[in-house]
Amino acid sequence: MEISVFLNSIKQDFIESCNLYHHNQIGNSIMIYKDNEDFPDLDGFQLAIVGVEEDRNSFNNKGCKDAPNAVRKSLYQLFNHWNNLNIIDLGNIKNGFGIEDTYFALNNVFTTLMKYRIIPIIIGGSQDLTYPIYQVYENTGKLVNITSIDSRFDIGQDNEVLSSNSYLSYIILHQPNFLFNFTNIGYQNYYVDNQSIDLMNQLLFDVHRIGNVKNNIELTEPLIRNADIVTIDVSAFRASDAPGVQYNSPNGFSSEDGCKMTRYAGLNNKLTSIGFFEYNPSYDVNNMTANSISQMIWYFIEGYNSRIDDLPSNNSRDFKRFIVQFEGIDDDLVFICNKITGKWWIDLSFKSKDREKYERHHYIPCSREDYEQALKNEIPDKWWQFYQKLM
Repeated sequence: MEISVFLNSIKQDFIESCNLYHHNQIGNSIMIYKDNEDFPDLDGFQLAIVGVEEDRNSFNNKGCKDAPNAVRKSLYQLFNHWNNLNIIDLGNIKNGFGIEDTYFALNNVFTTLMKYRIIPIIIGGSQDLTYPIYQVYENTGKLVNITSIDSRFDIGQDNEVLSSNSYLSYIILHQPNFLFNFTNIGYQNYYVDNQSIDLMNQLLFDVHRIGNVKNNIELTEPLIRNADIVTIDVSAFRASDAPGVQYNSPNGFSSEDGCKMTRYAGLNNKLTSIGFFEYNPSYDVNNMTANSISQMIWYFIEGYNSRIDDLPSNNSRDFKRFIVQFEGIDDDLVFICNKITGKWWIDLSFKSKDREKYERHHYIPCSREDYEQALKNEIPDKWWQFYQKLM
């Protein structure tokens, strides 16, 4: 199906309003699907910007549908440093008559981009859009990992309709289930009840309170390195850096933290989509939030441009291998480290009950700190977590 039927092109007068005075600004140096032009051939592109002007299933955040063009205006003004990358802006998904029609359109556009191996950078809109994005992966026949940067879990209440406040429960309950792992980075305890935390632990999900990662943001790198999908709720960032959200907070990540984390996402060879949600321009101050998001997108592109194929594989000579033995435990802990990038993984490739099904998840990203913890005779939590999933 021709995906142009699902997309609204970018109007020329909008581009002219973006203060583009230099040929190397992003708005002047990427392919843009413009009004009165034929839909471009997608061959050869690596990244695609896609806006979704949809907020009908937002949780009390009407107006977040206006985010895509507000972010574009800031993004277009930044400078393009990636001569070897081909980036396209496909405009905005057309809103359907009903919300399910928009989900259907997003699903079709996303499916086509995956066929071309183009990574979409989604600018929402509300975070319930993560659910139709997740559904696209059902056709790949692979188990996937989702990493969410969010101050909340968005599980919702029992039997709650799909919304940005409950999308995760729909993902968990979706059949067939092809979610291998869900990671939350940055939940804030006063926004999350104890039952939800207990549920995350029972499901063997990977959740990290903001205080445990904010002082050392590098700890988020292996968490993001394991993701196929990264979904970002802009309310995870403190109000001074991102005032343009309905539920802002004086506490949260800084914009600089966000740029580091999105760069990690760009570097991740497994990642095939990233989305930014819940930004509401009607609450913004001096375009602060739009500028923050656009710079996070810039750093994602920068990370992608710096990718090195460093994923582990059997018998690769690019890795050093470290074996840690524990008294009373039959299984050794096996760590591997890439000789070039210095990135660490836990090797569980010989412990899986179903090698074909879990092949993509045999190597668990970790940090050197996890290895050093094991040397102190302390088994890292992530080893137990993924060991149970694989066994």
